[in-house]
Amino acid sequence: MRYYSYYPGCCLSAEGYGKAFGSSAMVVNKVLGLEFKELPEWNCCGSGPYGALDELTSFALCARNLALAEKTGFDLVAPCSSCYVFLNRTNVYLKQYPDLKAKVDAALAAGGLEYQGTVRVRKVLDVYVNDVGYDKIAKEVKRSLSGLKVAPYYGCQEVRPDFGFDHVENPQSMDRLLAALGSEPVNFPMKTRCCGGSLTLSEEDATLGLIKRLLDDAVRNGARVMATGCPLCQMNVDAFQARVNRKLKTNFNVPIVFITQLMGLAFGLPEKELGLEKCMVPAEPVLSKYR
Repeated sequence: MRYYSYYPGCCLSAEGYGKAFGSSAMVVNKVLGLEFKELPEWNCCGSGPYGALDELTSFALCARNLALAEKTGFDLVAPCSSCYVFLNRTNVYLKQYPDLKAKVDAALAAGGLEYQGTVRVRKVLDVYVNDVGYDKIAKEVKRSLSGLKVAPYYGCQEVRPDFGFDHVENPQSMDRLLAALGSEPVNFPMKTRCCGGSLTLSEEDATLGLIKRLLDDAVRNGARVMATGCPLCQMNVDAFQARVNRKLKTNFNVPIVFITQLMGLAFGLPEKELGLEKCMVPAEPVLSKYR
């Protein structure tokens, strides 16, 4: 068994919109010989608008999580792309900027903590393809996803910024993982384009336009389903697909699933443990033949 500290963040917590990502990852991990051990007493990473308004506090919040993870001695897995970026950025900046580190160290000391900078922040996809490997994943397939055409959607943060684990413009790790499951990753030029994220609330028209472009590209290239490793991307493209159809006069019906859900399906795991029923665009019509 290989162990990792696990940072669910706000969106993968028990009440978060990305909890199906976390629950499906946990059952997939059992097959792959991994265990994500939830970081005790973790706090919000301060990402999004908060990080822009009070950057120093955001760094301190992230550093507290890193300090807690350092105590475990394991790599820290952050499934949420935004959490990953903020935690990783803090990790890098504390090594590059002594003045920032001094301020953050003082904040940590007030809480009885310190951080030496030894933690490695990881994404779930990174762990699967680099620590487990495609061959091991392929060997665990019980029900090949042969014939399933999938758009591999990385989003704008999965492999960015430049301290990511794959090419920032044309990543291939998810494509290769999908192929190991027997499915067919389609040509998807917009695989790293933004879905609009939290701008749905403030710039709805712009966000709906971004989602439409993603779905146009996926459908044009033959995808029946879109897979992602980002909970915000999944929520955005899934939850607002109906609104895109209403406002922009389209007729999209593309299920948006987590890569871990497809892995679990291919591994023959019970559907109730994968959370596929939580998709707002029903996955049943597309995935029923693989159950």
